Amino acid sequence: MGKKLKKKEAKEVIDILLDIFPDAKAELNFTNPFELLIATIMSAQTTDVQVNKVTTELFKEFKTPEDYLKLSAEQLGEKIKTIGFYNNKSRNIIATCRLLVEKYNSKVPEDRDELMTLPGVGRKTANVVVSNAFNTPAIAVDTHVFRVSNRIGLANSDNVDDTEKDLMGIIDKEMWSKAHHLLIFHGRRICKARRPLCEECPLTEYCYYYKKGGK
Repeated sequence: MGKKLKKKEAKEVIDILLDIFPDAKAELNFTNPFELLIATIMSAQTTDVQVNKVTTELFKEFKTPEDYLKLSAEQLGEKIKTIGFYNNKSRNIIATCRLLVEKYNSKVPEDRDELMTLPGVGRKTANVVVSNAFNTPAIAVDTHVFRVSNRIGLANSDNVDDTEKDLMGIIDKEMWSKAHHLLIFHGRRICKARRPLCEECPLTEYCYYYKKGGK
């Protein structure tokens, strides 16, 4: 890992990303907090594009936690089997829906810690839900956010929890949720995992990864 940028430099990086990706937002399709929760559980180690293909049909038929509880985990697994780790995810979704019905009157809790008690919901998923469904400032650290922020120097950590803390410390709170989307967009389109497009990147004057020769 490299060094960290100063807060002023971090703001300049975010401002540049805002200029490039002004419409950056969640790329999972959803119309309510429950749909976002289900889609985000499914999205672990799977592309948003693939999840959206599945949920386009799934959400037409299954709209509430009670709808999912009419299925066994095996039956749900058949419906989402094009998604990675679909067996585990189908079990978690059924268990989460049961808990939502029994404990939360079929409503998705707005509290991050409560969300993290649901099966299949870790801190990243909880942050995605509170940020995008309930407008609570949060930075969900997925593989793109982790890679991009540590390459550039917004963070200097070797794990997602410390990366989140670094980002929360260097980025103004009102920009946390937007910055999450900006870093994902940059990671998917320019700062790719195996072959980052450094020649197209407007952040090279800040980026520690680039300054070290892409190492």
